[in-house]
Amino acid sequence: MTVTQGHARGVRLPKRERRAQLLDAARQIFVTQGYHAAAMDDIAVRAGVSKPVLYQHFPGKKELYLALLDESVATLTEAVRSALEDTDDNAERVAAAIGAYFDFVDDPDGAYRLVFESDLVNEDDVRRRVERADEACAAQVAVVIAADTGLSEDEAMLLAMGLTGMAQTSARRWIRNRRALPKARAAELVVELVWGGISAFPRSYPELAGASPLTATRLGAPPPARPGKPARAADDDGA
Repeated sequence: MTVTQGHARGVRLPKRERRAQLLDAARQIFVTQGYHAAAMDDIAVRAGVSKPVLYQHFPGKKELYLALLDESVATLTEAVRSALEDTDDNAERVAAAIGAYFDFVDDPDGAYRLVFESDLVNEDDVRRRVERADEACAAQVAVVIAADTGLSEDEAMLLAMGLTGMAQTSARRWIRNRRALPKARAAELVVELVWGGISAFPRSYPELAGASPLTATRLGAPPPARPGKPARAADDDGA
């Protein structure tokens, strides 16, 4: 077992830097061994510190694990938020959010295992944190879905939970399958499936209320129905 790079045993570090070092060492141990098999002794050795130093920062193994879980779910939530803010195009936003899940599981630190494959999943403290992260990521995606479809908040949130759930399970399947597909292609397949479903809902065009069918069509709304043919995703108002 090697000591965390860059920190020799006995070197005094600022509190924040020491905490980051301990979390990094703990992540390596928890990811490779799981929570139950991991020992504080192993984490201390990996970090290159004594056990008393480790306990100065974290009173126990579970507290250390929860601190690491908090950091990991925050990383995922921020990645989804950043992906959604990178563009104003809703299709591109959804694609970027799905890509964020693939990037998260592809990170060499393996933190996704703590979030999606924890052996403490039945512990209330762990389950609540993961559920909050799921809700937070889905809530951000739901805003995009509602804006694009005009669905209600509850309807958009239900679809968003399905979207993010599909993204994370597909990403995990991809990583377990040893990246048999290029990451970009794997994410693209999920995007095509998801966006194909979302685009089946009538699009929201609140700015076109009261406009003539010709004007609405010129501004991007679906054209009105032809005689004998159903309307293609058009709103009734203003038709």
